[in-house]
Amino acid sequence: MAKSEKKYSRAYVEITNICNRSCSFCPGTKREPRRMTKEEFAHICSELLPLTDYVYLHVMGEPLTHPELPELIKIANKAGLKCAITTNGTLLDKCGDSLIEAGVYKVSLSVHSFEKNDETGQKNYLKTLCDFADKASYAGVLTVFRLWNRGHDEGRNDITLDYLKERFPEEWKYGARGARIRNKLHLEYGDRFAWPDKDAQEGDANVFCYGLRDHFGILCDGRVIPCCLDREGVIILGNVYETPLAEILDSERAKNILAGFNNRCAVEELCRKCGYARRF
Repeated sequence: MAKSEKKYSRAYVEITNICNRSCSFCPGTKREPRRMTKEEFAHICSELLPLTDYVYLHVMGEPLTHPELPELIKIANKAGLKCAITTNGTLLDKCGDSLIEAGVYKVSLSVHSFEKNDETGQKNYLKTLCDFADKASYAGVLTVFRLWNRGHDEGRNDITLDYLKERFPEEWKYGARGARIRNKLHLEYGDRFAWPDKDAQEGDANVFCYGLRDHFGILCDGRVIPCCLDREGVIILGNVYETPLAEILDSERAKNILAGFNNRCAVEELCRKCGYARRF
C-alpha cells in the first residue's frame, strides 16, 4: 500500500498500563499491570506500517515508566513509523534526553496532571516540563503543552500560563484550540470530558466518532480496540499477537461499528456511554 493510501492517521499502542500517578481526571484501569516487550512491539510495528505512518504510545499508563522506551522509539523509527507519546512529564528530568536522542517525533505534555495546591510545587513541576520542551523543540521534536481541563482547573491554569509566557516570551499566535508559542512548540486547550464506562447510564445512540475511521488502539496485551478511550478493553476486535491486524480491522464487528458511526449511530453499548463522543 503506497504511503498516500495509508488508511489511518494514527494508531494508539499502549506499551504499558502502569502509571506513576493517580490523577482525578483519569479513571485508570483494573487490568493486570503489564509492559509490552520489545519483541511484541516490533511485531506490532510491522503490522502497522501498511496501515499508518504514526504510532502514539498511549491508551492507559505512563509511557515514561517503561524502562525500554528509547529502544521502542528506535524500533518504530526503524520500521518507518513516526513515534509520539503523551506523558504527565514527572519523569522527564530522568529520561527526557534519551527520548530526544532516540528520535521521538512528538511529545504531548499533560500539564493538567498537576493537582497539588501549593504554587511552589506547581512551578517546580512546570520548570521540569519547560526545560524539556525548550530542549526538545529546538532539537526538532514537536512539543505540545496540554491543558485539557477547562472548567476544572481551580485557578491553576492562570499560574501555568503566566509561567509559560515568562519562560517563552515569543510569538504566542493564538487559534481556536490553543497557541503556537514558537516553531515546534505549542499550547493546546481542551475541555474535561467523561470517559466511556460500561456501568454508566446509557445515553442517546445518535453518536458520531472517529474510532476506526482515522485511528484505533492496541492494548499492552495485544488486544485491538476501536478507539483510545476503551481503557478496559470492553470492545475487543481481536488480538494482534494471534491474528493479522488488517484482518482484525476488516472484521464484521469492526465494519458494523464504522458503518454505524457513518450513520451517526453507536452500535456498541460502550459507545453510547461515551462523553467524549458527544463533542462530535
